[in-house]
Amino acid sequence: MEHINTETSIVAKNGCFEQNMISMDAEIVIGSKAIFRRFIERTVALICILALGGIAPVGMTAAQAAVGKPEKTSLKFGFIKLTDMVPLAIAYEKGYFEDEGLSVTLEAQANWKVLLDRVISGELDGAHMLAGQPIGATIGFGTKADVITPISMDLNGNGITVSNAVWEELKKKLPMKDGKPVHPIDPKYLKEVVDDYKKQGKPFKMGMVFPVSTHNYELRYWLAAGGMNPGYYSPATGDISGNLKADVLLSVTPPPQMPATMEAGTIYGYCVGEPWNQQAVFKGIGVPVATDYDVQVNNPEKVFGVTKAWADQNPDTLIHVVKAMIRAAYWLDEQDNKNRAEAVRIISQPNYVGADEKVIANSMTGTFEYEKGDKRPAPDFNVFFRYNATYPYYSQAVWYLTQMRRWGQIGEYKPDSWYIEMAKKVYRPDIYATAAKELIAEGKMKASDFPDFAKETGFKGPEKGFIDGVVFDGHHPNDYLGKFKIGLKGKDKM
Repeated sequence: MEHINTETSIVAKNGCFEQNMISMDAEIVIGSKAIFRRFIERTVALICILALGGIAPVGMTAAQAAVGKPEKTSLKFGFIKLTDMVPLAIAYEKGYFEDEGLSVTLEAQANWKVLLDRVISGELDGAHMLAGQPIGATIGFGTKADVITPISMDLNGNGITVSNAVWEELKKKLPMKDGKPVHPIDPKYLKEVVDDYKKQGKPFKMGMVFPVSTHNYELRYWLAAGGMNPGYYSPATGDISGNLKADVLLSVTPPPQMPATMEAGTIYGYCVGEPWNQQAVFKGIGVPVATDYDVQVNNPEKVFGVTKAWADQNPDTLIHVVKAMIRAAYWLDEQDNKNRAEAVRIISQPNYVGADEKVIANSMTGTFEYEKGDKRPAPDFNVFFRYNATYPYYSQAVWYLTQMRRWGQIGEYKPDSWYIEMAKKVYRPDIYATAAKELIAEGKMKASDFPDFAKETGFKGPEKGFIDGVVFDGHHPNDYLGKFKIGLKGKDKM
C-alpha cells in the first residue's frame, strides 16, 4: 500500500477555475502517484461543474475542465531545417511550452524518413511532419504505423525552382510584361522545354523531398496541369520509383541538399520549402518559377505528428503541446506579420534552420524573389494562423489521399467512405478544439480566433484555388479524381 497525500481543490471565481489547497488523504493500491493525482484533479473538477448545475464557465466544457497536468513533461521533438518548423521554435523561445509545464528539446533530423522512423520508435515524442506522412504511415504506404495529427503547422511555403540552363530556355517561351515574365507561369511552357530535352535523348529530372510530401504532390499537380505525366507508383508490382510512364523523372533529395544537387547537374529543378528556393537565387544557380500558392491557394503544408499510441498514453500532454503551438502560430501572424523579422532572426540560428537571415527573410516577410532582382509581394507565402491554418480539416487529409490514389500510391479503387474514414482516423480536430477552448477559457485567445466549433464539420466547402481550375470537394473524392486527364481514377490500376 502506498500512502499518497494530495492537496487540491478547484473553486469557481468570475467564471473561471482557480486552484485552492485543501488536505485530502488517500490510501490506494496504485502504480503511479501522477495517475492518482490526475484522477483526483479530474474528479474534483467534474464535481465542481456538477455543483454549478452542470454548467461550465463560458467556453469550457466538462471534458475540457477535466484536462489535467501533463502525463509526461520532458519531451523531445524533431524537425527538418525548413522555415516552416518555426512554430516549434517560437513555442520554445517565447516560453509557451514552459507555460504548459513542458520541458521541450528540439532536435534537427537528417531527413524525413529518419524523422518518421524515430517518432514511430519512440526516440522522438513528436515531430514537424509533412502533411502526407501521418496519412501515408496509417494506410501503409512505406512504413506502416498509426500516426495522428492534432494541429496543422502552416499553409503554403513551397516553391518550384529550375536551373539557370533550364530557365534560359524557358524564359524564351514566356509572355512578358514590362520586361518581366508574367506570373503565375503556366507549366505548359515548361512542357516545351521538356519536349526539347526528349528530342536530345536527355531525360528531364527534378527533385522533391519525400514520396508522401506536399512537394511531390504539388510538383506532380503542376506538371500534369501543363500536360506532362510525372509518373506512377505501382506498389503491387514492387515499383515504388514513381517513374512509370513519366515524362519528367522525379527523385527524392533532402531539402538542404536541393541547391547543391541541382548545381551538380543531377537534377534540373526541384520543389522544396524555404529557404532552399531563395538559396538558389542568392547563389545564382537557379530561378523559382512558381510557388505552391500558384498551384493551390492556401494548401496545407506541414503538421505536428505523434503516434496514436503516444497520444493515447499522454492525452493531457498532447493538449498542452497543442495549446503552446496554437499560441506560437498566432504570434507569427498577429498584427499583419509584425513579428516575422524577429522570427527570422530566431530560426536563422544554427540549431534551427541555420541559413542567412536575408535568405529566410526573402520569403518569410511578405515577398518572394524569382529571377534575381524580381522580388514580388507575397503576403501569404507563409501562413501560420490566419485562415484557420492550424485547424486540422478532414478535407485536407482527403485531398492528400486523392493525390496518393491519382499517382498510384493507393493502387486500387476505394469508395468515398474509405477516404473519409481514413481522414478521421488521422486528423484529430477534437484534440485541437479541446486545446483551443482551454486557451479561450484562460483568456489567452478569443473564440473569434477559431472556427465555430459548435458548427464545424471538419470539411471545407468546395475549393476553387487550383492552377487548372478543377474544384475539389472533400465529400466526393472519386468525382474529383474523375476530372483529371492525367492520373488514375475509378477502377484504374497500374
